[in-house]
Amino acid sequence: MHKILYALIPGIILSTYYFGIGILINCLLAVAFALIFEALVLILRKKAIRPVITDGTAIITAILFALTISPYTPWWVSFTGIAFAVVVAKHLFGGLGSNPFNPAMAGYIFVLLSFPIQIAYWPDLTGFTEQELTIRQNISIIFSGLPIELDAITGATPLTNMKLELDLMNMVSEIESNPLYGSFGGKGWESIALAYLAGGIFLIINKIIRWEIPLCVVGSIFLVSLLFNFIDNDVYPSALFHLFTGGTMLCAFFIATDPASSSTTPKGKILYGLGVGLLIYIIRTWGGYP
Repeated sequence: MHKILYALIPGIILSTYYFGIGILINCLLAVAFALIFEALVLILRKKAIRPVITDGTAIITAILFALTISPYTPWWVSFTGIAFAVVVAKHLFGGLGSNPFNPAMAGYIFVLLSFPIQIAYWPDLTGFTEQELTIRQNISIIFSGLPIELDAITGATPLTNMKLELDLMNMVSEIESNPLYGSFGGKGWESIALAYLAGGIFLIINKIIRWEIPLCVVGSIFLVSLLFNFIDNDVYPSALFHLFTGGTMLCAFFIATDPASSSTTPKGKILYGLGVGLLIYIIRTWGGYP
């Protein structure tokens, strides 16, 4: 489990570089909340605390959750999401190995449905504004819930912006001229995705995870997006855009490979990975929350 944490470090560093200190604060808060809830539930269940706390699973759950939410997310949203992830999604079903859902993603879905506005604000990477949040301002937003009225904050990620602009009948080529986009994906998101890709390859080489699920998730998204882009490249973004924008690589290597909630047979892993990739593309393209 600790090697998974090591594999996440490059992505965390780059996320902090692009999106600010809020990423690290989210991670630290989520880890603290996860360990506290884990200990409390284990006490109530009259289970040994030390072996479970030190196995790293609670920390991984917390960090994966923290990496999916905005760096400006209020602390109480992280508290609520981690509480649901650890208490409900994990221990209510019997604890590690018995949970049918990925606890981190269950917590994320819970806060997405409960507090969609609070987790929707992201830093402005377009370069249109010279105003950047100081560390103190970022901390104040997380802990004091200051009104988000600064120019350095935007509610649109590249995926969200792409979806909104396409709904307004703009063409992909026009949309990608926006400074929000980089060479082949979202500005900043490309480097972060490459970092998670490198971390995922590290896990495969060290035999922490198997290759079937990540390859099928990435391959499924690549092939489907390539097909639709070939049909109409004015309406459907390129395959590279889908692979290197948003959390595709994080999902493929760190989330979809969760041993408790993913398939265990070779054929099942392939079908599972293909299904995950297909659902990601469907939700991004036609869903309400890309």
